[in-house]
Amino acid sequence: MKETPIIGITMGDPAGNGPEITVKALAHRDIYDRCRPLVVGDAKMIEQAARFVGRPDIRIRRCQSVSDAVFAPGTIDVLHLDLIEDPAAFPLGQVSIEGGNAAFQCVKKVIELALAGEVDATCTNALNKEAMNRALEFFHGETSDGYTHFDGHTEIYATYTGTKKYTMMLAHHDLRVVHVSTHVSLRGACDRVKKARVLEVIEIADRACRDMGIKAPRVAVAGLNPHCGESGLFGTEEIEEISPAIEAANAEGIDAIGPIPPDSVFSEALGGWYDIVVCMYHDQGHIPLKTVGFVYDREKQAWKAVEGVNVTLGLPIIRTSVDHGTGFSLAGKGTSNELSLVNAIDYAVRMANGRRK
Repeated sequence: MKETPIIGITMGDPAGNGPEITVKALAHRDIYDRCRPLVVGDAKMIEQAARFVGRPDIRIRRCQSVSDAVFAPGTIDVLHLDLIEDPAAFPLGQVSIEGGNAAFQCVKKVIELALAGEVDATCTNALNKEAMNRALEFFHGETSDGYTHFDGHTEIYATYTGTKKYTMMLAHHDLRVVHVSTHVSLRGACDRVKKARVLEVIEIADRACRDMGIKAPRVAVAGLNPHCGESGLFGTEEIEEISPAIEAANAEGIDAIGPIPPDSVFSEALGGWYDIVVCMYHDQGHIPLKTVGFVYDREKQAWKAVEGVNVTLGLPIIRTSVDHGTGFSLAGKGTSNELSLVNAIDYAVRMANGRRK
């Protein structure tokens, strides 16, 4: 019988709710039927989080290496990185150099484990970009290998794996979107809609679907402009860049369809017309995903579900992530919803099993 994959899970910024949703997610005993989870972080913060969520019964087990882990339900194995000096004095819900450095070091370590083949996939909790970049600047040349700025997880992974061609995929169950550009201004995003990049993302999207077991992916390609430019009346990017990229993808044997007006493509994808949607910029893909994945209960005045999954495609290793922020306002309350992390772990397992075949 083949062993289940080992999933390395970062704790995220310890000032946020990452440690808490990690404990709550790994309290789901059935996760241990599907994978062998290993938390990469400071065990002291995970122990504190277990108290916050009312699970003192869960044992937090400190590991010095992956081989130390026991992967047993009721026990959370933590590859212990001594990053927070005193959890009792560490300020929750605040941007700090200590928290930013801790989050960054966890990500860097889990990448190293994946590249070494010690874990089969990685799954990240949220980090705070301001805190991380303040820490990188503060520790420049000492703990950050000379890097002083990253836009986010995606860029960290690309840098430390030496990846040049990559993109972000967001998923909510069978609704999946990938992006031509992400963390740039809207003006800059328009400038990045070029045939070569659109074709590259179509190719990555097709490959990702095949990795997940979809034998004949249908790749929808959204337009950039209203009504896909209305034959050039509202813009020419569809004519000059997007359509030629789709034609080139079709010539490669990829079933790419479009360009499709952005105001209808996501409803069609939800209806099962397509397996994945190529979006032209950050919010074009994020807004529909978060609309269906983030559900707020008006009567209870609480989030009913926060379920999106973020996957970085094009890397030599697997990386999935929660699709929400650090939850600074929720830190220490024990009320954060863990479903996004559960789903991110499941996506990591699915992709790890797909690569094993």
